[in-house]
Amino acid sequence: MAEGSPPGAGAAPGGGGGGDPAASLGASGGHAGRNLKEWLREQFCDHPIEHCEDTRLHDAAYVGDLPTLKSLLQEESFQSRINEKSVWCCGWLPCTPLRIAATAGHGPCVDFLLRKGAEIDLVDVKGQTALYVAVVNGHLECAKILLEAGADPNGSRHHRSTPVYHAARVGRADILRELIRYGADVDVNHHLASRVSSLSLRPLTTLVVCPLYISAAYHNLQCFRLLLQAGANPDFNCCGPINIQGFSRGSPVCVMDAVLRHGCDAAFIHLLIDFGANLNLVKVEALEFDSTGRVKVNPEALQVFKEARGRARSLLSLCRIAVRRILGKSRLDLIHILPVPDPIKQFLLHEHS
Repeated sequence: MAEGSPPGAGAAPGGGGGGDPAASLGASGGHAGRNLKEWLREQFCDHPIEHCEDTRLHDAAYVGDLPTLKSLLQEESFQSRINEKSVWCCGWLPCTPLRIAATAGHGPCVDFLLRKGAEIDLVDVKGQTALYVAVVNGHLECAKILLEAGADPNGSRHHRSTPVYHAARVGRADILRELIRYGADVDVNHHLASRVSSLSLRPLTTLVVCPLYISAAYHNLQCFRLLLQAGANPDFNCCGPINIQGFSRGSPVCVMDAVLRHGCDAAFIHLLIDFGANLNLVKVEALEFDSTGRVKVNPEALQVFKEARGRARSLLSLCRIAVRRILGKSRLDLIHILPVPDPIKQFLLHEHS
């Protein structure tokens, strides 16, 4: 997992865009800190150290000094360095001015750098795009600017996390809504390019990497609902193969199982039922007789689940599930132009309540 485990797991978050791991090593200053910074420059800067001493462009992006950015980028020497990864005044890992401005939340600077030719999806040494660090640091304005300019809403394949995952984890429904609006994939995609010429499929062996799972683990109901409305798979939140046998012993075997195990409110259960989750995947006896003490099921949620599994879904509900599955998540927007009354459209889009 790239960004932190669910509550109680004890793992510290990682992969965020706000701080750099090297900072903790050199935060005390002194000779060791300076040597580390020089080593990072040698390893990751785009040019030799002697050519990276002038960091005025990067420094201006860091403090949000738009007039200085405009002045510097009138010079050809700085125009040619707009995508240069360099260590700036307060930074440790070499980054581009765009990445620095996005991290700090300076929207006007982000917009100006893009208009001057900054490469929008260029990754830093940690595989993070400017959009990803804007999302990680909670900068909605910067995220909107980057998305409108064509940033990949899924981030980079070189980084283990995605903007969608982080927004779902921290409960930023406003940012998640924008990512979805610009086409972000709400399912985990494990269709990875192989080192050979053909493509290989890496099966899913844990739900922890899934946006639906992490939004439920942190009880972020609004994000959970947005992901399902956008077409997230309600069982595994994955569009590739699933290897349930590869799941860790005692771990949730589907999203419904995870929701119950994390003690989520009944509202989460109702949503999964409405969106067509397979209720037979959950082993109720494993929840009721857990000996580890880690499973804390919400009694009301469990009762709702049992009642739903004990009766057949209504024909109306089955029709909605079928229509949405036939369309697929990439074509759900077509519901808006169906020749049917608006109340039916709202029902199919789950906008009725």
